[in-house]
Amino acid sequence: MNDQTQQSRKWWAPALMIGSIVGLVCLPLGALGSKLGMWSFLGGFMLLAVGTVLAAAVFFLGVIALAYCFAKKRSAERGSVFIGVAISAVILGLMGSQYMAASSVPPIHNISTDTQQPPQFDKIVAIRAAQEGVNSLAYDANVLAEQQRAAYPSIQPLISSVSSDELLSQAVEVIESMGLEVVNADASAGIVEATDTTFWFGFKDDVVVRVKPQGRGSIVDVRSVSRVGESDLGKNAARISEILAGIKSY
Repeated sequence: MNDQTQQSRKWWAPALMIGSIVGLVCLPLGALGSKLGMWSFLGGFMLLAVGTVLAAAVFFLGVIALAYCFAKKRSAERGSVFIGVAISAVILGLMGSQYMAASSVPPIHNISTDTQQPPQFDKIVAIRAAQEGVNSLAYDANVLAEQQRAAYPSIQPLISSVSSDELLSQAVEVIESMGLEVVNADASAGIVEATDTTFWFGFKDDVVVRVKPQGRGSIVDVRSVSRVGESDLGKNAARISEILAGIKSY
């Protein structure tokens, strides 16, 4: 075998490694680019799709290449191919976990402890109206309530012996401690409105906490709604649970 043939066989090893690195870069680039306004959320998702497809191709070809390297005792190429396969496996694992999370919950993004008379937003209504392509704030109990109860049976109102004014103050403190931006705290209306922004894509979810007197105590309801996207991967329900747990711990 001449040197030229030997040289021509070596290009695929670094190519597989570089391909996996490009795929890995596509993930944070797509997410952070969307957050910084470099492209739309759709553009960010396209980059994630490109990274995932590239990782799948590198993983498939890399496994074949590794088998070839071991069979032909080509130790020089093994390292690059192995790195490419390992990086691709990480990408596929990350994206696979996201797919499993989406598949495990219903495709809803509007969660409320009170499914019959959910807490209503006030100032956040205008904020959402100024943004194009946002989800509606309408809560269709006939569609959402049954799916929510089946997926998140623990999402229930908090009944407390504490006064409504004190609970409202506690709600503000809990929300701020979670890193949410408080938009409105209206004691007369008994509501607190806030917005949570995700790190990667910069997705915004809006929250309203409603506190009403009930008997000698109060009842707390929380609602969390994503601005974009059909499924929230369970984030809104988890956020509501965290807020209620924080208020209850006082």
